[in-house]
Amino acid sequence: MSLDADLIEADHTPTAIAARLRAETRHNYLGDFVLGAVDGAVTTYAIVAGVAGADLSNKVALILGGANVLADGFSMAVGNYLSTQADRHLVERIRRTEERHIDAFPEGEREEVRQIFSAKGFEGKVLEQVVDVITRNRQRWIDTMVTEEFGLPLETPSPWRAALVTFVAFVVAGLVPLGPFCFPVQLSGSGMFAISSIATAGTFLLIGMAKGHVVHRSLIRSGLETLAIGGAAAALAYGVAVTLKQLGPG
Repeated sequence: MSLDADLIEADHTPTAIAARLRAETRHNYLGDFVLGAVDGAVTTYAIVAGVAGADLSNKVALILGGANVLADGFSMAVGNYLSTQADRHLVERIRRTEERHIDAFPEGEREEVRQIFSAKGFEGKVLEQVVDVITRNRQRWIDTMVTEEFGLPLETPSPWRAALVTFVAFVVAGLVPLGPFCFPVQLSGSGMFAISSIATAGTFLLIGMAKGHVVHRSLIRSGLETLAIGGAAAALAYGVAVTLKQLGPG
């Protein structure tokens, strides 16, 4: 038996299956991290690109970029917090609604369960047994309606944790384009911009590789994909800065 087959077999023992199913109900904050990191790198690099395109001093890039990292990072974290909180409130509202419906129209709610699982291929006595097992336990009944009727997860992410992950990722990645401007050695504006561009590109690559590792995709492919997307956004920011400089007063 090959090594891959051994790993697959080990991953399908009763204990391993139970652990995996429990883990899959928990929210993965990778999306919050990637979103915050990419946005932090892009928006801060846009400031650096704007400064370079307008031939402003390196100090201006550092001041504006630093202000952007904190202010925009906090704003993005707050937005993610409110969005995640809204999702949690939606699940809670649906739970309360289903509780009222079960109390007021138990047979109607039982029929909903019956039709849901009939559509999955259950029929006859087996279908009635499934309906009986689910509706025998009130919590299981409500959980089933939340997931099967509305397609919502039972476990929602923590708004505070989602916001914190987004903010930290934004700040850490957002500081990368500003790194060269903190060097004690003074370089020309174009030199600083070149180093910042290389550092930002490396950040996109690492973010993509980290994502690829978690989702078990090719590290190189995932890294290059994120680099291409982030690079396109960064190039757009630089192009806008150069265009506005040319359109502005001389």
